[in-house]
Amino acid sequence: MDKNWQKSAPIYTALENFRKRRVVPFDVPGHKRGRGNPELRDFLGEKCVSVDVNSMKPLDNLCHPVSVVREAEDLAADAFGASHAFLMVGGTTSAVQSMVLSVLKANDKIIMPRNVHKSAINALVLCGAVPVYVEPELNNEIGIALGMEPEKVEQAVRENPDAKAILVNNPTYYGICSDLKKIVEIGHRNGMKVLVDEAHGTHLYFGENLPVSGMAAGADMAAVSMHKSGGSLTQSSILLTGPSVNADYVRQIINLTQTTSASYLLLSSLDISRRNLALRGKESFGKVVEMSEYARDEINSIGGYYAYGRELINGTSVYDFDVTKLAVYTGGIGLNGIEVYDLLRDEYDIQIEFGDLGNILAYISIGDRIRDIERLVGALADIRRLYEKKSGALAPAEYINPTVVCTPQQAFYADKVSVPVAEAAGRICGESVMCYPPGIPILAPGEMVTKEIIDHIAYAKEKGCSLQGPESMEIESLKVLVG
Repeated sequence: MDKNWQKSAPIYTALENFRKRRVVPFDVPGHKRGRGNPELRDFLGEKCVSVDVNSMKPLDNLCHPVSVVREAEDLAADAFGASHAFLMVGGTTSAVQSMVLSVLKANDKIIMPRNVHKSAINALVLCGAVPVYVEPELNNEIGIALGMEPEKVEQAVRENPDAKAILVNNPTYYGICSDLKKIVEIGHRNGMKVLVDEAHGTHLYFGENLPVSGMAAGADMAAVSMHKSGGSLTQSSILLTGPSVNADYVRQIINLTQTTSASYLLLSSLDISRRNLALRGKESFGKVVEMSEYARDEINSIGGYYAYGRELINGTSVYDFDVTKLAVYTGGIGLNGIEVYDLLRDEYDIQIEFGDLGNILAYISIGDRIRDIERLVGALADIRRLYEKKSGALAPAEYINPTVVCTPQQAFYADKVSVPVAEAAGRICGESVMCYPPGIPILAPGEMVTKEIIDHIAYAKEKGCSLQGPESMEIESLKVLVG
């Protein structure tokens, strides 16, 4: 990485120069630098709306960049150690889907874990590829799915030598990391592309003593959520490609679905955040690790909670652990994660990332302060003192191995009928059901609905999880295949 070059931020500089020129706007957006919508201007600030502009020659164009946007992409590629980087304004959802659509077509096979984000499943609906699921090992004590084991990947490759790609989500929301280098080696040895959903791994490219990043492991493509741990604006992301990928073709794929009116607020935030991480990321993420480890120790000293870390590493299903992830099992105090999540927000004005049926996740990043960590620890101690219940039968594991009957695309576009969730056992699901976050489907299109899954959905609803996916907004019914 060229540190001197990384000091530049071409999109930001071009926007600043443009703003100073006081150009008269006869183009979109229609608010005309905020003049047409004073409430929006007052809410967001005059400087913000003054750079909410459309593509034009001095500012380049994301769909076909030739100047400042192209330079910003080159800077991002240099910072992340990639051959090419694409600035994405549709979130990492669009980056994951662009990865999948770039290497697969209808009826191609892709080897992937089932505990993927919904964006990967939805990509299969779009392109008609066939998933070959590698079932993850479960840690039943804390109720989470673990990483992809190389042995199981090898087996899947042997049984499906015609597969075109392998997808790995690394790290998971809970900090679990697979043996990326080994999986890349397996994929490349068998002529398969290796794609990494690295939504929660921006910091791996800039911190020290952290798990290996996708590009460093030799992956062909990686989708990185800069807005999560990297500090850019929500919905901004980066798609990285390695030397074996045709970047021009990838841009064509991206342009199939990405907006032709890219937000310069998002683009400039990516540009500025990349510069910040390239120049100060090592120091910043060093502090994030210190805060996370401090919080982990303090929470574990409360009793009842289990803030897990590197002790989970076993060399196979947990090859490494991302210590910046402050995931805490709450079952020891007799409360579900979602119950602790709600208490933290409603009683203590603390908003954490999510609570599932067994765990909570507090996202620690470059914007956190030690006093905020101490407030979180104090609140968790208070919750244990005031709300602890006798530990009993809590939730089943967050992940349930599915029975796949047909591909996501076949199921999604098949003739379907709506049935009450409680009566759907034995039917083939035609839509997704998930708790969001983390957005890992409980059911995906093409999977058999079982009593265990129905009970899981009912339990999640009862405990207040945010369930999403079905047409039925109240999650009272499911679309299942006719017959």
